[in-house]
Amino acid sequence: MSDDIPETPAPHALGPAAAAGPAGPPLPRWASRLSIGSVWAVALLLGILIAALAHPGGYASWLSLALAVCALLAFVSQLATQQKDGFITRLAATLTGSFVVLGLFGAVLALASGMR
Repeated sequence: MSDDIPETPAPHALGPAAAAGPAGPPLPRWASRLSIGSVWAVALLLGILIAALAHPGGYASWLSLALAVCALLAFVSQLATQQKDGFITRLAATLTGSFVVLGLFGAVLALASGMR
């Protein structure tokens, strides 16, 4: 009986990332800013929609849902760049900006609903 098992290549000495070849060109600055800014714009749009349409008793739940949507969009937009270099920095900037935008909306809406 002969062994019909194909021979597997030996692992690369520097690991699978090195075996994949050289890294691609770095992400252009405009693409990085677009991937971050687009999620901030969605956070701003969601904050405006919440302020305009939500009942004051539901502001907190809608803002937390908006933050969850922004977190998912942050991962999608940063993974869509297909660049591993700077991923954590871009993701942190995206999430921090979304948190600040929605946090400001939350503070303003809390003050506005307290004055009613």
